[in-house]
Amino acid sequence: MTLAETRDSKRERWGWYFYDWANSPFYSSVTTVFGALYMSTVAAADAKQNITLNGDRACLNASGADDKLNHCDVSLFGLHFPAGSLWGYLLSVATIVQVLVLPIAGAVADRSRNKRKILGGFAVLGAAASALMFFMAGSDWQLGAALFILANIGYGGSLVVYYSFLVDIATPDERDDVSAKGWAFGYLGGGLALALQLAFYLSRESLGIDTGLAVRICFLTSGIWWAVFTVPTLRRLPRIHVPTATARGVSVLRAGFRELRQTLGEAKAYPLTLAFLGSYLLFADGINTVVTVSAQYGKDELRFSDEVLIITVLVIQFLAYAGGVLHGLLARRLGAKWTILVSLVLWGVVLGGAYFVQPRQPLQFFAVAIGIGLVLGGTNALARSLFSQMIPAGKDAQYYSLYVVGEKGTSWLGPLVFAGVGQATGSFRLAIIALVVFFVLGFVFVALVPVRRAIAAAGNRPPEVL
Repeated sequence: MTLAETRDSKRERWGWYFYDWANSPFYSSVTTVFGALYMSTVAAADAKQNITLNGDRACLNASGADDKLNHCDVSLFGLHFPAGSLWGYLLSVATIVQVLVLPIAGAVADRSRNKRKILGGFAVLGAAASALMFFMAGSDWQLGAALFILANIGYGGSLVVYYSFLVDIATPDERDDVSAKGWAFGYLGGGLALALQLAFYLSRESLGIDTGLAVRICFLTSGIWWAVFTVPTLRRLPRIHVPTATARGVSVLRAGFRELRQTLGEAKAYPLTLAFLGSYLLFADGINTVVTVSAQYGKDELRFSDEVLIITVLVIQFLAYAGGVLHGLLARRLGAKWTILVSLVLWGVVLGGAYFVQPRQPLQFFAVAIGIGLVLGGTNALARSLFSQMIPAGKDAQYYSLYVVGEKGTSWLGPLVFAGVGQATGSFRLAIIALVVFFVLGFVFVALVPVRRAIAAAGNRPPEVL
């Protein structure tokens, strides 16, 4: 490789890293913190308005307590559900919509000579929708819900195209290192953005800004951050892409789902690989749900202030990097499979601890956050690397598209369980402990997969330590 090629490679890789940095605040700030905190507040305001207009006696008796208002109903398309369950249901709907978009995004990217434009289009959609959530105020949670779903389309679609660039900028031997650096860079970007927003949020009273406006400004700045830091990505990633085929319009949409169907058909020849993928989808759903509903659990069930919840998420964000390093060191001794199993046990312990956290006891909540951060950073990363060894040679892109679509396609189950148990029992404490089932089933199925045989069946050489 010449000096010029080395310089170009570094430039392209830094452009790739920057997109992880750019989009991370959508997940860490909009989805994990401020969306969970503010959406239920706006929905509760709508419920309170319904109390005034309709005289709901069950809610009239509770109208003096904001936490009780979360159990009062809001309605959409004739469906009625508690305001506190809105966030869980919204996460499920947004995820299902992404499943419909991801295969289309992949098909369009494969058939385009300039994937950067497609990445940029999805990024602009996500960033704009995030920024426009600034206008969700009062009791207008429906606007916020629609914008959040649009932002998720932009987020999911851009990630599919973003992942596909890894093949263009790194050789097979380099991809683990490049991918890990992008992952770590993203956590740092999301953590830094959240830290700046937290500093602003905590200073809101001295600036003469009320809580609602402060949260809406955080939505706005997350969208701006996403848009601004996407620019280095679009400037540095390779422009020319040799398409696998050419198709337009409806044929592109059909091609996306046809490719997904074809990959599924071919994957039947590797049942052990599919068994591991199914196991991963189970516990990944549990992990994603814990992260996205933790702020709501802390607010609605444990009655912590927004400041405590934001600091908690910030702790998780930065500890996730350290957790990834620790998982890597442990995997060298135990192997990836056994490290994942240990991690899944720790997830169960963490959720058990969350169940016993007492209201308004922040130190207990911080202890749980430390546990989440340490296991969050490595469980998914090890599963991704272990899965790569079970992929037949030359099929990486196909199987990782199946991996991403499968992850998105099942990650609505956890939020649905959380929201449903919360609605049925009136307790988010019971809802959070119900998520243990995802980790228990994930542990059992991972333990049953003969990983060494699965790697050999795919035509690869198993590593010495598994």
